[in-house]
Formats: sequence, C-alpha cells, structure tokens
Amino acid sequence: MIRINDILDQIHSYMPDADTTMVEKAYVYSAKVHAGQKRLSGEPYLSHPLAVAFILAQQRLDLASITAGLLHDSVEDTLATMEELEDMFGKDVARIVDGVTKISQIEFQSKIQKQAENIRKMILAMSKDIRVLLVKLADRLHNMRTLQYQKEYKRIKIARETLDIYAPLASRLGIDWMKRELEDLAFSFLYPEEYNELKQEVETRLGERKAYVEEVKEIISKKMAEFSLSCRVLGRPKHIYSIFRKMRRQNVTIDEIYDLIAFRIILKSVTECYEALGIIHSLWKPVPGRFKDYISLPKANMYQSLHTTVIGPYGERMEIQIRTEEMDKTASEGIAAHWLYKEGRIISKDQARQFDWLKRLMEWQKELEDPREFLESVRMDLFPDEVYALTPNGEIKEFPVGATPIDFAYAIHTEVGHHCAGAKVNGKMVPLKYQLQNGDVVQIITSKHHVPSRDWLKIAKTSKARARIRQWIKTEERGKSLALGKDLCSREFKKHRINFNDFIKTDAEKVASGLSFKTVDDMLIAVGYGKISPLQVVKRYLKIKHEEGVDLKDTDIVDIQSRPKTRKTSKEGILIHGHDDIMIHLAKCCMPVPGDEVVGYITRGRGVTIHRENCPNIAALEPDRKVEVAWTTDKDVNYPVKLNVITADQKGMLAAVSNAISAAEANILEANVVTTPDQSAHFTFVAEVRDSAHLKKVFSGIKQVGGVMRVSRQTSR
Repeated sequence: MIRINDILDQIHSYMPDADTTMVEKAYVYSAKVHAGQKRLSGEPYLSHPLAVAFILAQQRLDLASITAGLLHDSVEDTLATMEELEDMFGKDVARIVDGVTKISQIEFQSKIQKQAENIRKMILAMSKDIRVLLVKLADRLHNMRTLQYQKEYKRIKIARETLDIYAPLASRLGIDWMKRELEDLAFSFLYPEEYNELKQEVETRLGERKAYVEEVKEIISKKMAEFSLSCRVLGRPKHIYSIFRKMRRQNVTIDEIYDLIAFRIILKSVTECYEALGIIHSLWKPVPGRFKDYISLPKANMYQSLHTTVIGPYGERMEIQIRTEEMDKTASEGIAAHWLYKEGRIISKDQARQFDWLKRLMEWQKELEDPREFLESVRMDLFPDEVYALTPNGEIKEFPVGATPIDFAYAIHTEVGHHCAGAKVNGKMVPLKYQLQNGDVVQIITSKHHVPSRDWLKIAKTSKARARIRQWIKTEERGKSLALGKDLCSREFKKHRINFNDFIKTDAEKVASGLSFKTVDDMLIAVGYGKISPLQVVKRYLKIKHEEGVDLKDTDIVDIQSRPKTRKTSKEGILIHGHDDIMIHLAKCCMPVPGDEVVGYITRGRGVTIHRENCPNIAALEPDRKVEVAWTTDKDVNYPVKLNVITADQKGMLAAVSNAISAAEANILEANVVTTPDQSAHFTFVAEVRDSAHLKKVFSGIKQVGGVMRVSRQTSR
C-alpha cells in the first residue's frame, strides 16, 4: 500500500522546494472522511486515493492535481461537500474534484444515458481544466489494477468503457505508457483466455529471440558509429493488446506477426534522425508503403518519430522508430513531458493543436442529445490514427483512418456535404467510398440536385459528417412520419366512431402530455415511426374523457383498463422500457444471446428487432428508433448463435469439434465446412446456447480440441 511519505518523496524528486502542506492536509482530511470504509479487496478505502495521488506524482504534476487525487472520491462516497473542499483547499482543487465526481443525484432512464451524461460532465470540466482528465485517468488506472475484486458483469462493463473511452483519452494526451497499461488490463478482463494464451506465447517467443534482438541492436549501433552518430538503441516488445488487435484486423495468427519487437533509435537532433534513416535504408531493404514521417507531420497528440519497416537479418521484417531524446520523452509521457498549463489552462499557442479533438468533443456534446449517438461520436473523435488530406488551395484537413470524400465535404461546410455529388482525388474521379490517404488533394463536386443518402452513413467516418447526415434524414423522416401518424390515428379514431379533427382541436395536447410527449406533432410522429400504436392514443383519449365524466357509450371501447407504462416481457426473454404490445425479433445478423449488451430497433410493421450493441448493422440505423432493452432472467429458452472455427485440415476434425460442442450441452442446428489451399479447414456452426456464460463454455470446449487454431463468434452476415 502506498503511504503519504512515498507521495511526498516523489513530489520532492522533481520539486525540491515545494511546500506540500496542502497535500498533507488533504491526506488527513481524506483519511478522516473515508474512515471505516473498505474496498472490495478488503484494504482500507484510503489506499485508493493514495494510489491515485502517487500515479499523479509519478507524472510530475502540480500540487493541486495531487491534492485533488487524494480528495477525488470524498464528495461522491462520503458526507463531504464541494463547499467544504473549496473552503479548505481552494477553488482550483474543488473544481478538479467536481469534474471527476460522477452525477449520482439524477435519475436516468437507462445505463447508456447515465454513462453518456457522466462523460458529458467530464468533457465540460476538462475543457476548462485539463487536470480533471489527468486525475480521472489516474483514478481509472488504479481501478483497473484492482478490477479482479469486482463481480464479472462489472468487470466487463468497466473494462469495455476503459478500452472505448479512457485508453484513447490517454492516447490523445500522448501518455503512451498509461494507454498501453489500460489497454492490456482491459483486454485481460474482456478476453481472459485469449490474453493468457497470447501473453504466454509472446513471452516464449521473446525469450527465444533475445540473442536476435541483441544482434540487431549491435549492428545498428556499430553502423551509426561508423557515421559518427551517437545514439541509444532499444528493442521493445509490442504490448499484448496491440498484437491481438493486429491479429484480428489482418485476420492472421501470431506466427504471421513479424514485428513483435519494435527497435528504436534515439539521437540528439532532427537532422541526425533523417541521416540515421538513410543509413538504415542503405543497410536493409525498406518495405514499400511502410514509411511514415511523424516528425515533419506530428500526430495530434504531439507524437513525433520516423517509422520504417525493413527486411532485416535472416530475411525477417523489423519495425524501426527513429526519434530524438525529447521526442521519446513526449511519446511516453505526453503532456506531462511539457507541462503546458497554468491552473489547468493551455499557455502555449504553438501546441494548442493538440486539443482540437477536445473542441470537437465540446461541439458534439452540445449538439447530440441521443446518448448512443453522443458516445459514438466520442469514440470516433478519440480514434488515435489520423490521415491528412489537402484542399486544392493547400489547406490541411485531419481525418480518422478510413475517412472518405463525404467526410472531406462535410469538413468544408455542411451545405457542401449535403450536395456532394462526387470527388476528384489528385485530379482523378473517385467513388465516394474511396478511403483518403495521406497527402491526397481532394476536390469536391457539388450539385443542388444531390442530397444525403442513408447509405452514406455506412461510409462516413467523422462525427460531423455522420451527425449532419442523420440530421438531414431525421428532418426528412419527421415529415413523412408526421403524415403517416396522422393517417394511422385518423383511421383508428374512425374505427371507434370518434371524430379525429375534433380530437386534434380539443384534447390532443392532454393526450400527448399523458403519453410523455412535448407536443401533439411529437406524438403523431411517434405513431408514424411505430414507437407507439394508434390504439394507445385512442385509449389515452378515452381514459381522459372517462375521468371527465363524459359518456362513452357511443364508442367501441367502453371498459378501459389503464395499464401503467411499464416494461413488457416478450417471449424472447426481453424487457422493453416504456412499450407494451410490441412484437420482438432477435436479429439474424448478430444472433444475440442473454448476457450480451443489446439494443432494440423499432421497425415499421415488424415491432422491435434486438441487436447486439456491437453489431455493425446497428451503427447506420436511426438513433430515434432505438429503444432500451434488457434480458430477463426467468426464461428457459435456447438461442441460436453462429460460430466460426478454423482447424488444421485433418481427418476427424468435424467429428471432434461437433463432440466438443455437444459435450458443452449445446445443440447443433447447422454445420458447414470449407477446406482451403493452406491446409486449414473453416467450419461454420449454428448452435443453441442458453446465454453468454454457456457460450463461453462451448468456446472453451472447442479450444481444447487438438488441431483447433481459432474460434470466434460471427458478429454479422
């Protein structure tokens, strides 16, 4: 357990004359308010704020940040108040603690909404004082280091949020060591079997390659010395999650990953870096298309380095990074390497570009009301890799990898995006799905007759483009849904011998309010979308008239049983918040099972289709028609799930894998096999499982079969 003296010693190592009275006072206060509280590990709760403060001190941060680290949970988990903290420790510290404190007093309709609002609050706070984010990252890092004490469902939820939000935030601040640790920790909890297998495999291979690493380092050092270049040469293994991500992205095994170790050459000046690059390329043949110059064009988080891949000794590929000492420090520590802040504010205009992404987040948190859409925009804007394209006038535009001319068009202006009819890249016409490359010169061709298509959502990558396309579609759909809603309600009212026009003039506002809509148009649009039925509108109207004592004998509905607006359980074991009498379908594209995070999508005439949250097909659907759903626990139902299994092409594999699935108590509905020229067999099974825990048992059984190389779950068709 970290002690206060460890923190004070660390502070004095980089601020020898610092007055640490405030830090010591915060320690005493934190110990007092957290007295008697225990963590799930059994340790005193105080161990957590101490660990957070120590991480901040290791980053050489200021006293206010470290003080806030000691106090960050005091308002959320004790009787301490923000006013008390401000009186005792000043506005600076209180502001940071407030920014880190979750919103706990408000009742939210769903977990997604709660998560989104907490992220919104943090973004607002860190836009005023970036130290809020530094404290939050330290808090999350220590929580991840002790995550094993949480229940499994919480471990998965926290690890997923860490991978989606907090590791990219650390990357955006350039804190590479923290990003790597957060990713590896999250990976270990989300995919424990894959993590342990890969970790063991990597450690074994690195042990076997020690002699090779030393040989390469010696060759590089001697070659640099020949040209009078003084340098440090390092051979660093890639972290586990980056290897796993590369295996998935390229659909390869670890045997096909040739750059488990990245070599780094660290020199004194930029001139020496380019000289060293020439020496390396004369020594070993470079791999075409694998050179990147982040010195002349730094990443948004200030990262600078030259990257090249060469065919090294024994014909093996090697990745080599070349940078100065200063660049290496920045690459590891990010903003902590160059403390640009006074009271949490940027004071260097030259490096303010690093926070363009924060401006974008601020923009989207104001504009996007739908929590899922907001969280999606946050994830996309935190995407760490960038592509730089140019306008015909030479203006540089920054985009995430995979961005298209549509993204470019919306980056220029919303109207240019809306009327984008085509694009020229480097003087040649390209399709709108073309993926922009570094250095592309892009010219957008517009036409007043062209308007956004829903298909654009499948190829647009930036938050701005996707939000603007959705906004346009939503406006168009709103008009169509309003007309359809009026028509459906008119027919339903006519069926029950009620004059719809009289209803609109007299009681429509009361009914809309009773059904939780702000306006009558909102209610009719919801009917048009299929969110509520026309019958629900009629029933609410009749209930109001009944309460007013109006004679209802002339209608076809006399006995009105007002049922509360509660969750309705479907035959599929799904709970739908705020809806009843709705058909349920499980999406065939992603085949969700209990335990998966799921979302419902209202389809006109077909009820609600249930998708897995990570289903690729859900991303392009309208946020307005998504509904919160959850699994019930009282359903004894089996669910189909599609499995992909890759094995060695040898006799008896189909029988062995089938037996493993059956031994895990899963029923096989379909089985297909295809052999490939590389002596492997690709099996596709559709099996019935009870839930995600049962699915893990099936996975585990298949992996134990000799000859099985990979098992995965098919996410979409």
